[in-house]
Amino acid sequence: MIRKLLAPLLLLSTFIFSGIATYAQGDLMIMPKRLVFDGTQRSQEINLANTGSDTAVYAISFVNYKMTEKGNFEQVEEPEDGQRFATNFLRYFPRRVSLAPNEAQTIRVQLTRTGNLEQGEYRSHMYFRAVEEQTALGAEEAEESEGISINIKTVFGISIPIIVREGESTTKIDLTEISLNNEGESPKLSLVINRSGNMSVYGNLTATHISPDGTENEVGIVKGVSVYTPNKKRNFSFELRNADEVDLNGGVLKVSYSEEEGNNLSTTEIKL
Repeated sequence: MIRKLLAPLLLLSTFIFSGIATYAQGDLMIMPKRLVFDGTQRSQEINLANTGSDTAVYAISFVNYKMTEKGNFEQVEEPEDGQRFATNFLRYFPRRVSLAPNEAQTIRVQLTRTGNLEQGEYRSHMYFRAVEEQTALGAEEAEESEGISINIKTVFGISIPIIVREGESTTKIDLTEISLNNEGESPKLSLVINRSGNMSVYGNLTATHISPDGTENEVGIVKGVSVYTPNKKRNFSFELRNADEVDLNGGVLKVSYSEEEGNNLSTTEIKL
């Protein structure tokens, strides 16, 4: 079990941790926001940090989700056609953590029993569930009343994907059905991300306006857009928040999908 106290400098509201993107919700900060085992590593670490003012306890487990075409997640017990779970090939410790305010802890995730893996991708999600502290019997006395007393407590949870990949990727991306809606305060771009091949994708969507004289201006970007196996497509839309200084009634709109490492997977253009 590895613990350390966070210096106040690391608890900035921007959640920047050593230059690596983090995932934060409530008082729990997680870094990184996803793990990928692609054959180069057998063990990786997840860093948890309690940014709140109270001690928090989290139970850690695996859950499995399917992604809908709109990008939502639904929990499933059995894999769908073409979907593979990673739970049988992963182990982790500890399985429960208690974090004081400003305290951090490392969760170690190991890849095991992968000798006979078929080519392709396996995915499960590590789930961090807040555990409510138990109150001793009689510690809270309810006032007498003629009605019924109901105590509602919200259970906080957050999950990140753990992906195991075997073999070379054959995945390709194609952007189709691109349309621009200029109504409303901010223009909205809608499109379909089509995925083919044996693995999922995770990257950034960028929209660039090219004026008739060739001037290029980035007018919108969304980071961390994924299409998980076995899904063949994802419907996606986002607002172009940087479009105030360009004329979207003329020129060309170039839309690109690139991996986080910068590899461009697909680019298409529409005439405005």
